[in-house]
Amino acid sequence: MNTRIFIYCIVIILPQLVWSQQNEITKKVYNPQLIHDAPKIDGILDDEVWETGTWETGFTQFEPNNGQPASQETSFCILYDADYLYVGIKAYDTSPDSIVTRLTRRDSNDGDAVGVVFDSYFDLRTAFLLGVSAGETRFDQIMTEDGRKEDSTWDANWWAKTSVNDYGWEAEMRIPFSQLRFKKSENPVWGLQVFRQLHRKGELSFWQHIDADAPGLIHRIGEMHGMNGIEPKRIFDITPYTVTSAESYPRQADNPFATGSDQNLKVGLDAKVGVTNDFTLDLTVNPDFGQVEADPSEVNLTAFETFFQEKRPFFIEGRNISSFQLGIGNGGLGHDNLFYSRRIGRRPTGQITTENGSYINRPSFTSILGAAKLTGKSRSGLSIAIIESVTRETKAEIDLLGERSFKTIEPLTNYLVGRVQKDFNEGNTILGGMFTSTHRKTDDNLSKQMHNEAYSGGIDFTRYFKDKEWMFNINAALSHVAGTEEAILLSQRAPARYFQRPDNKYATIDSARTSLTGSGGRAQLIKTSGHLNMMAAVMWKSPEFEINDLGYMREADYFTHVIWLGYREWEPRGIYRSFNVNFNQYTFRTFSGEHLNTGINTSGFIRFRNYWSANAGMEYNHNLTSVTLLRGGPAFQHPDRINTWFGVSTDNRAKFVAGVSANRGHGLENEYKYLRLGPNFALKPTSSLNLSFNPSWSKRFDELQYITQKDFQDEKRYLFGSIDQHVINFSFLINYTIIPDLTIQYWGQPFVASGKYSDFKVITNPKHEIFQERFHIYDASRIELIEDNYHVDENGDGNMDYQFGKPDFNFREFLSNLVIRWEFQPGSSLYLVWSQTRSDFEINGKMTYMDHLDQLFSQKPHNIFLLKVSYRFGVTG
Repeated sequence: MNTRIFIYCIVIILPQLVWSQQNEITKKVYNPQLIHDAPKIDGILDDEVWETGTWETGFTQFEPNNGQPASQETSFCILYDADYLYVGIKAYDTSPDSIVTRLTRRDSNDGDAVGVVFDSYFDLRTAFLLGVSAGETRFDQIMTEDGRKEDSTWDANWWAKTSVNDYGWEAEMRIPFSQLRFKKSENPVWGLQVFRQLHRKGELSFWQHIDADAPGLIHRIGEMHGMNGIEPKRIFDITPYTVTSAESYPRQADNPFATGSDQNLKVGLDAKVGVTNDFTLDLTVNPDFGQVEADPSEVNLTAFETFFQEKRPFFIEGRNISSFQLGIGNGGLGHDNLFYSRRIGRRPTGQITTENGSYINRPSFTSILGAAKLTGKSRSGLSIAIIESVTRETKAEIDLLGERSFKTIEPLTNYLVGRVQKDFNEGNTILGGMFTSTHRKTDDNLSKQMHNEAYSGGIDFTRYFKDKEWMFNINAALSHVAGTEEAILLSQRAPARYFQRPDNKYATIDSARTSLTGSGGRAQLIKTSGHLNMMAAVMWKSPEFEINDLGYMREADYFTHVIWLGYREWEPRGIYRSFNVNFNQYTFRTFSGEHLNTGINTSGFIRFRNYWSANAGMEYNHNLTSVTLLRGGPAFQHPDRINTWFGVSTDNRAKFVAGVSANRGHGLENEYKYLRLGPNFALKPTSSLNLSFNPSWSKRFDELQYITQKDFQDEKRYLFGSIDQHVINFSFLINYTIIPDLTIQYWGQPFVASGKYSDFKVITNPKHEIFQERFHIYDASRIELIEDNYHVDENGDGNMDYQFGKPDFNFREFLSNLVIRWEFQPGSSLYLVWSQTRSDFEINGKMTYMDHLDQLFSQKPHNIFLLKVSYRFGVTG
């Protein structure tokens, strides 16, 4: 029924939108002043040159009282010469002692702030934001898709200073033209917005007013005229670096690779070169990311890969341009993408065989020899992103009785990503495409484990209607992987598709295949403005769709549709400042039409007058069938499930912020129970010190936790157990800012997880009408634990028919990272890093938290000490 609704939206509503008239918007225009003597950038606007420019006022609130005059006056002036833009902002304040001047790391603004937004392309979709807090913390980002996406990983080289006085505070900026992208023109027109954040009132005000229900931001900002004759500048920066590191770890007496300490020296080079003013080439040779925070601890009992966020600077900067999303939202299915940069430099995945008594030195990650990235947007509206990277052949070193040998565990690999998009009709129509390729130079062993080559490609089309209130988008992709029969057989049997399922009649195992070709995509119609918002969407992936060589995809072989409705209120009334409520309904099917799940979801968020906030939601899943639970076995029918959640938080502007969140899941046959509690605390005792503490506790009972599968009497036995799992995690973060460019950050995470199994069972009739008849619990007389192995006598003849290892576990880990960062000049920095890891594992399954901590911290740690220095040589203006 809902698929018909989606088709109705496309066929009936879409044509009406094509003929809708756009509303006329009156835009402000600012004319900057050409100067010959530059002002001194000291945060004090007393240079005479500032008197030559035009000081503009007239700010209005965007939040909380949209359209009302700003509660405090703000004025700004913009000057320019051949190389730089100069921005001066006066933030008047009738209570200057209430100005919040907190010191934080770059891009972590907290407190009063001002800034500018330049749409230097004047494409009405893309803009550069540069801001500074009253505490002199700089923040900058690239805004894309009409302001719907913000990329704060963009770090331009520019200067800003501030000062507080008896009438408020002032900000002074110098921005090189080389950091912005624009075309040469006799009468150039840029988009311009100037903003101010008044922290104590939670107020955001704009020079150019924008309605709160606007469908986007960039096409609504004002304009800047008059910079006649300005020449575009090309950036040229070269940043060599050197890294020295020392490691200490527990020594193993007989292991020649575990001597207890290691030292390393590494040099590399980063470069940023303006090929033209529109396009920038980023290069990295022998990159090092030792200063990057480690991934959080986890216990993954599923068959699927965990998605981890990218944290390496080279790959996160400009990632919006190289994205080709196949899902919806920011999590879950929203992670599905043709490009997942964590594939580059991944942990080696090749498996090798060794003789008994061998010691193995297996590298943790694949080395990146070099990478290049070309990104930019032409004056005609053509966006391009090309990423080329080569990773080194990685070998494990093996010692057997003093004799050394090497075996490859990750081949020499070339990765290529190409992305283009073209704007038409003032950004209202966008046509794009993407292509990725992965080529591996495998040996005989690895060619049986991974694809020799993999390709994916897609096209995307987006059309905005009615002043961008409505949007229609379709992303469609193809994939092709090729390799040996053994490698393709592994792909057919992988958790993403499980072709070997005995009830899978439409995509069956073919051991002679040497390639797979599939398709996937999404189509969506969205209303993005006003109080009432809505979306109708479909997503699909064919069984043979495979993009995990360079992209990310949890599962193939499904078709789903989603209907979403949302209502939001932004004008403060009564007890609230703003609120929103959402409702969505979705249905999942296999690509052949087999029903998997029908779900409904409702949620809401409210911000109260006192700036406290709360959220709550519920989700109900009906007729839930899993084609992956038995990991290659037949589909299993689950009982219906209900999930609920809520959260509350105090005023996030305060020096002390506290909150709590809770999640609860429940199966209607009591076969599944889940509870998670997550309090969180943040303390800002001084303007330069920020402490946060985010503990969590969770408990899960699942009557159907997969253990393994065995062959018995020419039949598969799918073995499961009931699991009681507990997870306790204490994550804490300390940020100390000495000055905005000199910061100290410490992150730590003690993590303890336990799992205790009971009621071992075998699946008998996975779709029986009665839940308890879908499996058989082993009688105690038929199963016996002998030396950490369970022996099963299924037929009762007194002999062991098969066995499996004791699955109970206790996993303990402590991760920590101390980083001292000093950016001693724009683009040049020094890092001091101390990373520590402690981990331990045993199989008793009991959760005794304090005992676990005692055992964890009694373990000798693995310490890494690192010093990294980089120095930028280049042209700033």
